[in-house]
Amino acid sequence: MDLEALGGERLGRRLRELRAGSGKSLRAVARELGISASAVSQIERGTMRPSVSRLIAYTAAIGVPLSAVFDEHEPALGSAVSGAAVSGAAVSGSAVSGSVPGLAVRRAGEVAPIVLGGGVTFRRLSPGATPDVEFFESTYPPHAVSTAHGSFLRHEGYEVGTVTAGELTIEFESEVVTLGVGDSITFPCDRPHSIGNRSATVTAVATWLIVHAR
Repeated sequence: MDLEALGGERLGRRLRELRAGSGKSLRAVARELGISASAVSQIERGTMRPSVSRLIAYTAAIGVPLSAVFDEHEPALGSAVSGAAVSGAAVSGSAVSGSVPGLAVRRAGEVAPIVLGGGVTFRRLSPGATPDVEFFESTYPPHAVSTAHGSFLRHEGYEVGTVTAGELTIEFESEVVTLGVGDSITFPCDRPHSIGNRSATVTAVATWLIVHAR
């Protein structure tokens, strides 16, 4: 059975835990995001859901990968996981930070998706932490967009995406690209962009690979 999606309260609690682990204060994160400390507090208390762009900016500000948000109890990279038959995950081999991880298996439905502003849903597809790579699925309901107030998103690495249902429109500062089922795209993430579903009736789904350059 699929785990219940991380709504505002659970997502906020997870973000607060990650921020505390990073050693950054709420006010320091607010300054980096260019929003008020009150707005960050609302996100962490679950009274306001961040947009896609704000979530990515938040994780960048505290120095953690996007994938860290999905698992509330993520085992350390390369550590052995006991009780794999129960947990659905198994890791073999000895890996250190930045190296290729050993075997990892995670069953369908064992990582809760996260629900963001506008009803956009993210689901992590990689079975465990993988160095320098983010692999996830995004679902955009009709008229949903990745950024609030028409702003553009910029972050590190480069992005590879494939649409598996509906249509998604990727808007750049001087170019607009619409992708249908089976279409794919790649672009540097530091190129200002926004992603949206312009359909009034059809939900759009895509898979994304974000590769972080060393």
